[in-house]
Amino acid sequence: MRVNFLRLTTVLIIFLIIAGSVSDSMDAMSLPCEGANLVRNFGSNDNGRPVLGMIFSGTVNVLAAESGEVIFSRGKNDFASRLPSPLGAWTAIDHGDGLISIYSRYAEHNTPFTETYVEKQQPIAVSGTSGWSAQEGFYFIVFDRHERRWINPEMIITPAQETRPPQILSVNLRNAQGAMMQSNNLSQGRYTVVVGVAGGTPRNIQTSAYSQQYAPQRIVCSVNGAEVGSLNFEAVSARDGVLMLYRNGLVPAKQIYSNVSSYEAAEVFLTRGQVTLEVIVQDITGNSRSVINRLYVN
Repeated sequence: MRVNFLRLTTVLIIFLIIAGSVSDSMDAMSLPCEGANLVRNFGSNDNGRPVLGMIFSGTVNVLAAESGEVIFSRGKNDFASRLPSPLGAWTAIDHGDGLISIYSRYAEHNTPFTETYVEKQQPIAVSGTSGWSAQEGFYFIVFDRHERRWINPEMIITPAQETRPPQILSVNLRNAQGAMMQSNNLSQGRYTVVVGVAGGTPRNIQTSAYSQQYAPQRIVCSVNGAEVGSLNFEAVSARDGVLMLYRNGLVPAKQIYSNVSSYEAAEVFLTRGQVTLEVIVQDITGNSRSVINRLYVN
């Protein structure tokens, strides 16, 4: 049923935003709120699926991240409200160049939202609980209608000057039979590199210093100095209702998400001899951490 809701919401978004756009070029977006907590960022694990935007908690005004044309707003008593939607109450704003910002799961409007154009940082709603809300807050999404994909908002929001780099909690290898290796002595063969991370990109908002809810921007795996895998959290595409991330090419999200804090970052083939496996985790501003494991392959 959740997959059907995802498909329904995706179809609604694409159908509603396909006509027209604002012609003016867009500057960097701003955060869509002040004083809220960032609970999960783009790419975080949501029960085996990637979060497609930024999830905030707290009681705040929801602000337009950039000026643009209001192309849809789901009100409390309108026809669209009768359709089941994980987004709950939501508004879509067209910023031109194919970019749409979507604000959802906020408190339902008692009266229809009648604005046809909003200015940057103009209040458009109040955080609340609607749709698949677990707590008071709202869900912010950026959608590229030209490429038919969700964009990491942090790539186009003016970044904070200072951020803390992510942490690497663990690097594990899983063999073709699905067993996690408990030793650095391995047999020649193909392995999945499973990386556990904490942290992401804390910004000028209330958030924990490091959180296992946050996804990094990129995980790079190298063997003996040669890059063998790169998992990027820049965008999520959909193919026939299946969410796809880029890991040396588009792969289904279900092949990436291992558990809440781990990601299947690369597939590697290890040959006999001493092997150096390096994992680098980067955030959106370029801060990085790395860890090197020395392996012995028989």
